[in-house]
Amino acid sequence: MKNYLTSVTALCLAAGGAHAGALDRTGQSIEVLFEQGRYAEFSLGYISPDVTGQSVRAIGPFPAGTASGDIGVSNFNFGAAYKADLNDTWSYAIIFDQPFKAEVEYPDGTNYFAQGSNAQFDTYAVTALLQYNMPNGFSIYGGPRFQNSDASARIGFVNNYDVVADGDWGVGAVAGIAYERPEIALRVSLTYSSEVAHSNDVTETFNNGAVTFPGSVADFETPQSVNLEFQTGIAADTLLFGGVRWVDWSDFDLSPERYVAATGQPLLSYIDDTVTYRLGIGRRLNETWSVAASIGYEENTGNLFTNLGPADGGESLNLAAIYTQGNMKITTGLRYLWIGDTTTAVSGSPGAQFNGNDAIALGVKIGYNF
Repeated sequence: MKNYLTSVTALCLAAGGAHAGALDRTGQSIEVLFEQGRYAEFSLGYISPDVTGQSVRAIGPFPAGTASGDIGVSNFNFGAAYKADLNDTWSYAIIFDQPFKAEVEYPDGTNYFAQGSNAQFDTYAVTALLQYNMPNGFSIYGGPRFQNSDASARIGFVNNYDVVADGDWGVGAVAGIAYERPEIALRVSLTYSSEVAHSNDVTETFNNGAVTFPGSVADFETPQSVNLEFQTGIAADTLLFGGVRWVDWSDFDLSPERYVAATGQPLLSYIDDTVTYRLGIGRRLNETWSVAASIGYEENTGNLFTNLGPADGGESLNLAAIYTQGNMKITTGLRYLWIGDTTTAVSGSPGAQFNGNDAIALGVKIGYNF
């Protein structure tokens, strides 16, 4: 029964790579800690965004009212995790994910001011957690997170600027507490993830590489966050679940030295933190099949965003199912996201409006209990 309950709360997260909140992609879940015995899983997520905008004023030689074309780039996310019990008191887990990721590409030939511009930001993280299980239903857990980050961008309307930030490893920490009452399918967990500091070696060029500035460093931190997740039985084989995730995006600032000198603003930053809400219902149909549905919400802030991240809040509808056969379970998920309307900035003033955009995400996760 516990194995089913653990799985169903993760059902609607199976469509990995589609988490709300700036660069947030996975939500940094620690759900694997609550699997029974020894357990391993592998996941693959795919997201296909449809994101278009329109300029609201003339920028250089480019007129107002020009459409950007679809700047969304379809891409994959990978994940894996392993959990085992050392004894009746101690458990551990190792989690690999891609917690923060973004990719955007403005098509050429549109006569839009940002045509030909593109950006990519990637992270890869390995988290090692140790859990102490108390006899009263409480447990505490924590451990280090090792994270690699790299980035690249081309901003055509800033003197044909290019930047490449080489990969860099940083170290953070995870700590949390949980309470479980299996007889009523109750579990509540509170997890804190620290910021991870990076110092990436950066090469910046202007005028299609004619002017090069190698050897500088971009210092930034991926944000700290808090996850509050819960589940509880509300009827036989029926589960109510949900969560709240806060991420400290207002402290995120990626500012290559020469780009800031040329423009007076960061390459990528956010004004406000994000809070994402999720609520859903799961149902076990029989010993083989379980299904679930959930909704998600993140407030639209109304702030100006950079042209590399035109997404401000939004809503999501999530559907998923688990097929269980012996010790193996296959989780599939589908997520549809309504991306919040967004205004992007050029030189600190509104430059374009992105309205009515959306994305579809698919995911599959294969888990096995030993």
